Amino acid sequence: MERNAEGTVVSVERVINAPAGSIFAVISDANRHPEIDGSGSVVKAKPDTPHQLSLGSTFGMSMKLGVPYSMVNTVIEYDPDRSIAWQTVLAGPLGKVIGGRIWRYQLEDAPGGTKVTETWDIRQDKQRFLLRHGPVGTQTAGAMEKSLANLAALTES
Repeated sequence: MERNAEGTVVSVERVINAPAGSIFAVISDANRHPEIDGSGSVVKAKPDTPHQLSLGSTFGMSMKLGVPYSMVNTVIEYDPDRSIAWQTVLAGPLGKVIGGRIWRYQLEDAPGGTKVTETWDIRQDKQRFLLRHGPVGTQTAGAMEKSLANLAALTES
């Protein structure tokens, strides 16, 4: 786990024995996010979620962390087989005051396959002052490590 000094960016990485294109195909299909989610909070994609994300795509997720809720995500970075990032806010009117974190996946060639780096970036999150202290970053890193293990299980042959 790598964490910046302010505690607002946390990254984990793993080399996955699969080509970048295969890995990116799973990450860029939001309908498959419940399969890779290591936190257990992603329940399912909303019915209108595209099977292939692109720059500017929006997609909704049904979530559960004790209680059910929904998130709306917008793809803000997209470089096929290299990187993808989306910014997430709470669905509905509360999205104006809750959310703003960015989830990013970066892929690069590495000995043994593809190095995948997953990043949780709360520098633009409206709750960053609450999230950057305490155990949230460490818990998120643990969930991201599980996500990368799930992604490896889905893509390694």
